[in-house]
Order: sequence, then structure tokens, then C-alpha cells
Amino acid sequence: MNKLNEKEIISIFQKNFDNKISEDVETFRIGKKFGVIKIDTLVQGTDIPPMMSPEQIANKSLVGPLSDFAAKGVIPKHGIISISIPNNYSKSNLLRLANGFKKTSKKFGVKILGGDTNEAKEITISIMLFGISKKITPRRGAKIDDIIITTGRFGMTGAGLGILLKKNKAQKSFRKVAINSVLLPNPQLRFGILASKYCNSSMDSSDGLSTTLTEMSRSSKKKFIITKIPIADGLEEFARINRKNILDLVFNSGEEYEIVATVSQKNISKIKKIAQTCKVQILEIGYVKNGSGVLLKNDDKNIKIRDMGWKHFRD
Repeated sequence: MNKLNEKEIISIFQKNFDNKISEDVETFRIGKKFGVIKIDTLVQGTDIPPMMSPEQIANKSLVGPLSDFAAKGVIPKHGIISISIPNNYSKSNLLRLANGFKKTSKKFGVKILGGDTNEAKEITISIMLFGISKKITPRRGAKIDDIIITTGRFGMTGAGLGILLKKNKAQKSFRKVAINSVLLPNPQLRFGILASKYCNSSMDSSDGLSTTLTEMSRSSKKKFIITKIPIADGLEEFARINRKNILDLVFNSGEEYEIVATVSQKNISKIKKIAQTCKVQILEIGYVKNGSGVLLKNDDKNIKIRDMGWKHFRD
């Protein structure tokens, strides 16, 4: 297994299921509309920092698939939860976990229908969400001269994990924001749904900005040129103090759960109005041209951005 990366594993299953199109959600026809499904799995060993509370664990497990629905512009209606826990998991923690599912699902209008329970050596939660839509915003729809936008800045989660797991240094105010970005992620669901009709392509950024941009560029068969680095506030000082590479933090941290999209120039003003209504920060970080790959124009230098975001099974 360690000789295969995540993309290779997915490709094996896609070939066996005769599914050659990669998307963030799965779709099937229901008359003139699409049924939309997303399943996402949270595993304690790779996805849950030791200090994350049961309520926060429940929230994060729902945020993953909700963020994909946001990027596709689909309203999630129903959900199913499969949870596996150790046999010594306490009743009080289980009650807190259940309350976390209740609170987050209510916040985003998802009705939990039921699910499955099992025993495991570590907490493992799979969430499946369901919705119906006339269309989804694809990864592959970017057009020449589109503007590349994000719903926020990047690198804060990388700093937060560094503080939590590696005891990196940070000022008190930055430390709090960075840790909260890890423990309390929030999907841009309302913005994604309202903005979807004006986006030509869109993806959730949870695997890292470099991964998202690379995949959108590859799927669209276009070159993505980045002209503005979406650096989180205070990140440059954090990087300096801890001798971190600022570009690595911004492009490769992952778990930001922001939306990355391409929008035609004629629709950018509409996107900004929607963002203002949703109290979401929109950043224009670049544009789309003919060609391939992701290129960063920085200080008169052209730097090729490689896909170095989160990958399961990476050595």
C-alpha cells in the first residue's frame, strides 16, 4: 500500500467502476435534476489533534463534506453518520459528541437520518451528505481571462498545527486565532450556494491551496497565474520567528476549508456583493490563461507551484 499514493488508489477504483471524471461530490440523475452525495471520513490518528474536544470532533467531521457541498453550490439536506469508537470511550464524551453533531447539523440545515456504530481502536467517523440540485460547479470549467478568487487567506492552520503539535512560538493574539482555525473550522456554505451561478469552476481547499489550484488547472486544461499570495494576517512574523517557509505555509498547509473559484470579469462585482452579504472576505489572487500548470509571479520571478498539499499514503 505504501507504494501507491492517494490519486493512484482512487484511479484504480474509478477504472473498476467505469468512472473517469473526478469531482468533489458524486451525482446521479433524478429526472431533470441531480442527486448529490458526498462521503468524508475523519480518523483520529491523522485528523484529530489530541486537544480537540468531542464537540469539535463532531463539528470537523461535518465540516469536511459541507465544504465540498459549498464549493459545488449545492444545499445539503440530509446526512448519515457512521461512527466507530474504542470500547473504553466514556458515556460523557459520547454525549458531548452527539451534541456536537446536533449543533453543527442544525446550524447548516442538515437533517441527520441515522447511521451505524462500530468498535475500533481509534475514533473513526464517516459522514454522508445528500442534496438535490439542477447543476454543480465543476473543477474543470475555468475559462481564459477568468479571475481566480478565494474566500479567505491561507497558512493559519499550518501555524496552528505547528503551535499545537510542535510547540512553535507565537504571540498571544496570533496563537489564539491560529489554534481556533484548527479546532473550529467553518465551511463557506452560504456564500458557495449563492455564488455558484457566477462561478465557472470551483473547489474546496481542504487538501491545501497548491493541490486545489493544480487540480483545477489540470481539469480545466488551463494555466493558473497567481499574482497575489493570500497570506494570513500575522503569518509572516510567525514564519520568521519559527524559521518557516512562508510559501509552504500558505500553499501547502491544508484544512482551510475555503472556496477557490474562477469567475469571469463581468461577474466579479456580483461575487463581491454576495461576499459582502455573507460577510466573507474575497481575494483576487490571479487569472487564467491558455497553457498548463500553476505559476506564481512574485517580485519579478516566476515560480512554479507544485502540488505539495495533503496526500494520504505519501511517504
